[in-house]
Amino acid sequence: MSTRGLVPNKGEAPFEPASKDVRDPFEGIDFAELELSLYRPRTLFSIVLTWIVTGMTLIALVPLFSLLLTLVWRGGKRLSLALFTQLPPAPLEQGGGFGNAILGTLLMVGMATIITLPIGILTAVFLAQQKDTRLAEAVRFSAKVLTGFPSILAGVFAYGTIVLATGGYSAVAGSVALSILMLPTVILTSESAITMVPVKMKEASIGMGATSTQTVWMVLLPTAMPGILTGVMLAIARAAGETAPLLFTALFSNYWLVSRGKLDVMQPTASLAVLIYNFSGMPFKNQVELSLAAALVLVVLVLVTNLIGQAFSARQVVQ
Repeated sequence: MSTRGLVPNKGEAPFEPASKDVRDPFEGIDFAELELSLYRPRTLFSIVLTWIVTGMTLIALVPLFSLLLTLVWRGGKRLSLALFTQLPPAPLEQGGGFGNAILGTLLMVGMATIITLPIGILTAVFLAQQKDTRLAEAVRFSAKVLTGFPSILAGVFAYGTIVLATGGYSAVAGSVALSILMLPTVILTSESAITMVPVKMKEASIGMGATSTQTVWMVLLPTAMPGILTGVMLAIARAAGETAPLLFTALFSNYWLVSRGKLDVMQPTASLAVLIYNFSGMPFKNQVELSLAAALVLVVLVLVTNLIGQAFSARQVVQ
């Protein structure tokens, strides 16, 4: 094939394209027509809707910020070391605290996490590995249904299975009720995190002779751990603020969870959510102020837990 005219010979002028008619891609566009103008119906409609959405968002934030300001202003005044070390006061008694409620909340949420983690993560591994089977689809559908499960029904279930079987309210019954509410969040977020692991990593592991179990424990779970921990933190944040399930299972107590010098989890247990519920409706100023202080502490705990979950989520995105 001849290249004459494409590559210039010595002494010839450099090659130039055959057509010198290069059209301007912006030719015929009137930029003045693209500018925002209130005289154009679409622009006016867009601006009006933007202002409406902004205004509605600000209105929706008013109750949230008013509640936070109330908690900080009224509940913050009662914050002291005594609140975290003393027991709830009697109706006409002054002072007091809610140290047993903080301990009970941490204990029940911790026990619920211990119950939920192995079941939730193993279920997520099964869903990620067998995602196209009918059983996996049924389990996934059930987990999604549980995300909208009324919390009070979880308490009723734990009441019928634990409280009636053991003969009394206890921290164990409360942790079982909370674990039911935590389970779907852990399952769905863990499955999503495991599914996001690149297929090449799994294929490389199998290509090196690893079994399916070794691939799961040494490749999938370590790689997906930030996403799994994000779901765990979100589930803990939800469980810490639940009240209705604990009314049917753990009830409340004005004492520490100590019996004969040992921790006793088979007795009624105090929690921050139930303490707020009980004290906020009392006609005594001291109890109402304690409920506001307890609400502030609970909000801070939930906020910190959510921030930890967001940190794990950001770490997963970076990886």
